[in-house]
Amino acid sequence: MRRLLVIVLTGVLMQGCVPAPPTRPQEHALEPASLGLSTVSAPTIEEKWWRAFGDPQLDALVDRAFAGSPTLADAIARMHEAQAQLASSRTALFPQINFDPNEQRLRFSANYIIPPPYGGTWQWYGTAQANLSWSLDLFGRLRAEVHKARSTAKAAVLDAAAARLALAGAVVNAYVGLHRAYVLDDVAVEAVRQRESVYALTAGRVHAGLDDVSSQKIAETQLANARQDRLSTAAARDLAVHQIAALIGRGADAYALERPRLNETALALPDMLPADLLARRADIAAALARIDASKAGRTAARRAFYPDVNLAGAAGWAAIGLAPLFKEASAQYGAGPAIHLPLFDAGALRANYAGATASLDQSIADYNQAVVTAVKETADALTGLQTVQAQAVEQRHALKAATESFALAERRYRSGLSPQLNVLTAEDLLIQARRQDAALAADTLSARVTLLIALGGGFVPEKLASADRSAPQGEPRHE
Repeated sequence: MRRLLVIVLTGVLMQGCVPAPPTRPQEHALEPASLGLSTVSAPTIEEKWWRAFGDPQLDALVDRAFAGSPTLADAIARMHEAQAQLASSRTALFPQINFDPNEQRLRFSANYIIPPPYGGTWQWYGTAQANLSWSLDLFGRLRAEVHKARSTAKAAVLDAAAARLALAGAVVNAYVGLHRAYVLDDVAVEAVRQRESVYALTAGRVHAGLDDVSSQKIAETQLANARQDRLSTAAARDLAVHQIAALIGRGADAYALERPRLNETALALPDMLPADLLARRADIAAALARIDASKAGRTAARRAFYPDVNLAGAAGWAAIGLAPLFKEASAQYGAGPAIHLPLFDAGALRANYAGATASLDQSIADYNQAVVTAVKETADALTGLQTVQAQAVEQRHALKAATESFALAERRYRSGLSPQLNVLTAEDLLIQARRQDAALAADTLSARVTLLIALGGGFVPEKLASADRSAPQGEPRHE
């Protein structure tokens, strides 16, 4: 007895030598007011926002992507797993009843509690018993565990929503890329036609003795380069189709896509960081749900210090031999409370509590990082959209000037008032201006999609809020 006491005291003293981890949270969530958001709310974005482009082919591609994406399927599977964990945690709040029949062939000891004539002989020994166990959860530990599971399941639902938005954004951006490839291919076709016109003009002047053969060779070189560019733009268009097919989980059977018909004025978006930015993003809502889950986990770890009071009961039969097993005299039953009170655990409960606190700090830090990232992504997207829109305005002026310059240079060359070099220079500027104008128009669409995704897409937090209100209440206050 003395040796046992020494061992216990030694364990207590050794536990006191180990530095105790903190059990108070060290991190604090960022306040939206400190992020520089404007006082203006962003306009409502439809849940299926891509339909605003008015292109049925795009609608079908997004639907096919949702049906065949392994990434989205993984997010949905994790959501279902979290929901199953929630259902499992809820069962701990209700009585558990089991029926356990058992029959064994045993040789009873002749020198134990079974007296003759059974002691020292082989007999059948059987029990058939129903057992009841019900944790009364007087201090709310199990309810905290349910709250944690519910918040974790909510975070998984939000993760699936974020994955869905990311997938839709990838498909739409790839489709805009296909639109861009078609437009640039149009520019390349027009460049070939224009180079052919200049080549024909130069050849006619050489034939008339107004220019030398070197001028014709220069025009011929320019035409060959334009045809080469046309081959590149056609290949880029095919590659864009291949990318879309990969995104929707298909192969060559999905390569027969028609030319995109996008409404280039779709999607009304803000020109500053909206006040409701954080509420619009599923990833931010998921991070908040994980903070809530960590708080509930910390509450459960705190409640583990309190006694567990269970109601236990059993009823059934027990007998030696098969015949009397289910007779009235073989019946046995009883019920009563069972109390578990932790007295000494070498610091295990405190360590679990400190671990739950660290998990809460990590969740808050992850949330803060997600918030900072969201603000940066949205600010970057706003800057990108505003920049490309401003560039497009200037480029339209440049295109108009280049068109007029080429027309004038061509007339003067045709009339013999200017050399060929002026025409070729003006032609290069015009082709470049057309290419840049087409690219900026497509880039504006892509920038609008990027900003919409940064704003959270069509995520509707009110739906989850109503689901929360309809869920069972009564979780304990977090500590």
